[in-house]
Amino acid sequence: MSLGRDARARLGGAVRALLDVSGLAGASDAVRLAVLVLASRTPSESGVVKIRTSELGRWIGVSASYTASDVLPVLRRSGVVSVDTAEGDYGQDDGLECKVLPLWAAQDVVGHPLNLAKKEYATLWRLLEAVMGPGWTHRNGSVTPAGLIGTRTGRGAATDRLALLLLVLEARETGRVRLCGGAVDSKRGRAAATLARLMGCTAAAAAGILWRLEERELVFRVRLRTASGLANRSRLMVPAVAAAHGRTVADVVQEDRAEAPESEFSERGGTAGPGEPSELEEEVQVSGVPVTDVADVAEHGVAAALHTDHPHLVTPVVPQQLDCGFSGEGRGGFGDLPDRVCVREGAVDGEDTAAGSASPVAGVGPLRGEKPKDSPVDERVGQRAAVAGAGGRPKAVGWDKAQQQRRVGLPADLGLRVALGPVSWLWERLSGWQQDRVEEAAKAELASLAGLLALPGGAPRLLADRLTNRLAETGGEALVDKPFGWLIGRGLVRRPSCTDRRCDDGTRLDTGAECENCGNVVHIRRARRAKIAAQIERELPGLGDDERRRVLEERLREQVALEAEGFVWRREQARAEQARREAVRAADQERAEHEAAAAAAADTVRQALACEDCGQDRAAGLCEACGYRRRTKALIVEAGLVAATWAADLTDPGDVAATVAEVRVAMEREIAAVRADYLSAMDPAARDADPVGTASVLAFGALHTAEQALPEYRRNALAMLGQTEEAEAEAKRAYRTEQNRRWFQHNPNGADAIKAATKAADTARERAAEYLMTTRLEQLREQAAARTETTVPAPWTDRLPELAARPLDADKAGTVIA
Repeated sequence: MSLGRDARARLGGAVRALLDVSGLAGASDAVRLAVLVLASRTPSESGVVKIRTSELGRWIGVSASYTASDVLPVLRRSGVVSVDTAEGDYGQDDGLECKVLPLWAAQDVVGHPLNLAKKEYATLWRLLEAVMGPGWTHRNGSVTPAGLIGTRTGRGAATDRLALLLLVLEARETGRVRLCGGAVDSKRGRAAATLARLMGCTAAAAAGILWRLEERELVFRVRLRTASGLANRSRLMVPAVAAAHGRTVADVVQEDRAEAPESEFSERGGTAGPGEPSELEEEVQVSGVPVTDVADVAEHGVAAALHTDHPHLVTPVVPQQLDCGFSGEGRGGFGDLPDRVCVREGAVDGEDTAAGSASPVAGVGPLRGEKPKDSPVDERVGQRAAVAGAGGRPKAVGWDKAQQQRRVGLPADLGLRVALGPVSWLWERLSGWQQDRVEEAAKAELASLAGLLALPGGAPRLLADRLTNRLAETGGEALVDKPFGWLIGRGLVRRPSCTDRRCDDGTRLDTGAECENCGNVVHIRRARRAKIAAQIERELPGLGDDERRRVLEERLREQVALEAEGFVWRREQARAEQARREAVRAADQERAEHEAAAAAAADTVRQALACEDCGQDRAAGLCEACGYRRRTKALIVEAGLVAATWAADLTDPGDVAATVAEVRVAMEREIAAVRADYLSAMDPAARDADPVGTASVLAFGALHTAEQALPEYRRNALAMLGQTEEAEAEAKRAYRTEQNRRWFQHNPNGADAIKAATKAADTARERAAEYLMTTRLEQLREQAAARTETTVPAPWTDRLPELAARPLDADKAGTVIA
């Protein structure tokens, strides 16, 4: 939004040039806005925009179906945009590749308004994102909020978005949009005529657009007021542009009132087209009270100024801030004429009476006498005039202490301004302390509403609607005698009619529809009332209407009392259950901490243990190399058992042992070859310097070799078991079963039947082989476990001579020598 004058003129010229293309004559606002969106997303290198239909619809505020059926066909026929589509699942235009032809044709054409640079494309894209971005939720959880009018969808959304974009491009740094000149429709106003010229529509349609934008607090139509109450010039403001440049609408109006006077007969009709440099603004001669947001009189097309120009033969000597509001003021002295005309007074010879020429509204000095009685209205108006130049913070001029920091305008935050807009008059009646409390309550309520909505940015509008409804219930702001109490206790609070957090006065905050839960509550209450009435009719059939009503009310009260007791009991039970859960949670946490501490202590003790196999210190019971060796040994045994499932007689332990020994020899041979390769690749000096690391590397190499060999043994075993009689029988049964299927009975020997039967037979053979290998492995492991239990280990005295006679490996010999 914070665009400089050159950037605003450059982008505004490009937008107008695109909208003025002959192919868009008579096109809808959705089509025109789609062209602008595609132009903003155009890459400066290729000019081809890739976008989905649904995403384009989100940018212009319409559905994907409307975009595909009403926008894209017009774009194709217009010749402004070339559209290539990738069809979706149902033949709809899903992926789009678009090129804005006038924009691409103007590239490298010096002086053409559509010859945009890469940074200008980026600026236009950021501007459209700030104005009408639909908002996104990213995969990492971050959220990009919607633009100013990004939540406006449905009928007329494209028109409102296009209008706001054009107004933003026409707004100056103060947020003010220069109005058109000439004779305009006095019923619609000059602001509507200005927007009508920008949009190319009628003044009536532009007035409706302005009304919708004002409803969303996106534009303001303010009217300067004079001290006498007469209406002066109108202003069309875009507050978001002013806020982007660090200004507010109130500041802009105050600056506008303080400018140097420039005499004109009426509001100038000499018009510059949109985007042309602004002329000097006309100034008022009368210092008035602050501008109100809505004028008390109808806005005319040409508003006559209050006074005519003075002759150029005289010299104005009174500055604007001392203006009393009389046309005679400011004349220089000629002969015996006074220097100034004071209020119902002449001038004192030779003295400057500027201090005594103030109007009653200013409240600076007395009119007559030594002790005039000051009017409270005059005093307050004077204080407001003093406030205008001090940034909106009044100074203490006889007010009470709480009133010294009172803010006349709403808070600077845009969300709070939108939310508290319906009660702006009540805000002015609050003291400074009360305004701070109301601001805090409003911020808390906005935060609460933001947590209930699916899309961000709608909380201020919801709160403003709530305040509007509360005022309608009260009868208007004039009937609120205690603004602070009304705002804190009634206006800002949410009034749920049921237990749903999203309910407010029977309305869902997230959807705006009626609360279904409230409907259920009403239905239950009506059913209970009907049930009790039927019971009374059965029990007391002769009662009159008044007596029946009294009994019904009594029983309803009893029922409500019972429900209240039940609710209190359930609440106490819930509290007790919550306390119990918290106690259990605390106990579990304490137990987990104790277990973690015990595990850490046990791990510390375990880390200090020596290796069980080689005796290495602080190896946690098993060093790295010995762990690799154990896993390698287990894999060798597993490979031997897998080979024995098909190569050995399972009933003969000797045959099984021979097969396992054969596999062990083969795998040890492969491991020895790998170890030799490792040793040859190692540096002898590094190997001797770190014998423990060398042993670990060699052990890991052996483990890796065994891990690679085991799957090969499994594949061989499955292939051999698939050729057994059991697997072949299972394959034949599956073949016949598949061949006799109902859909193959007419031609069981056909190509399709044979193919399906062969596939079923292969699958059955594989399943049979896997089953045979699993069952045989279990049988072999049970036999090995039984042999291990019956075998008694030999004592160390018998095993030591055998171990001493065993030759050492190269790595172990190096370790012993070291």
